[in-house]
Amino acid sequence: MTVPRSSAVPVPRVPLWRRFAAMVYDLLPLLGLWIIGSALWMLAFHRSDSPAELAGALRTPADRILRDVWLLAITGAYFVVSWTRVGATIGMRAWKFKLTREDGGRIGWLLAWKRFILALVSLVLLGAGFWYAWSSPERRAWHDRMCGTRAVRF
Repeated sequence: MTVPRSSAVPVPRVPLWRRFAAMVYDLLPLLGLWIIGSALWMLAFHRSDSPAELAGALRTPADRILRDVWLLAITGAYFVVSWTRVGATIGMRAWKFKLTREDGGRIGWLLAWKRFILALVSLVLLGAGFWYAWSSPERRAWHDRMCGTRAVRF
């Protein structure tokens, strides 16, 4: 059952500084996931006992691109699983906010992937979607507006 917008209880906005702090905090688990992901990549595609061979393993552009796509998929999985199962990443939980749909419900897998991809586009465009949030009355970034999601405090 959805609550009509007019009777919905106003939710406290999450200040942008909290959102940026959560992004920095989320780098910590991501670094660990990237290290593990890189190690799995090396084990799967570059088995060798020689340190010299392992050091030169990522010299081809194709190998670098494929490894980076692999790490991007791991990054996406971290965010999507966090948003769909718990409603928040580790950084969001530390800063006391979560992600919901506009009606207050949890977001699904497809919406989470869409949000992740749009947030990446925003970052590639020098954070334009995040800069937009500074002037937006609701303080929502592009990816939140396009996906119908919002960050709410708990």
